[in-house]
Amino acid sequence: MNHVVRICLGVALLCVTLVPVAQADEFKLSNNQRISCSRGLSPGKLNTATCKSYAYLFNVRTSEYFRCQVSLALTRDNKEVINVQTDGGCARKPRIFDTDSNYAFDATETEPPNTNSFFGPGGYAVWASDTTAQKVRGCITITSGLGSDISKCLDMTFQ
Repeated sequence: MNHVVRICLGVALLCVTLVPVAQADEFKLSNNQRISCSRGLSPGKLNTATCKSYAYLFNVRTSEYFRCQVSLALTRDNKEVINVQTDGGCARKPRIFDTDSNYAFDATETEPPNTNSFFGPGGYAVWASDTTAQKVRGCITITSGLGSDISKCLDMTFQ
């Protein structure tokens, strides 16, 4: 299972580096990447391990960001690896702020589905701040389970 995690992380880094960028210093990778893996048994004593990881790539000038995800599925029997499949890519998300400036960013996601998740896979939260002014915006996106995501952002007030 350890080699599966290493392969997933390698594929995740490869996907993120393939995203076209205008200037390298305008894009920052979020600091909060996670990986989750699951196992399953198939007919004929086959074992399948599936790992998924995500990262966010943020444009510090425009506040536009990309959500990148990579997955790896490994199927084996008691003697050998039978099949390895990978998938992934980055999806463009809308700007968080309307104007260009110099922004900082971080993101986090809910854990995989469990008994506490009533909306399926859950969602993610992103935080962005303007590094030139006292301005912070928090956004939450939740999968509705009805085909579309619900996303709302809120400007923070300072007291």
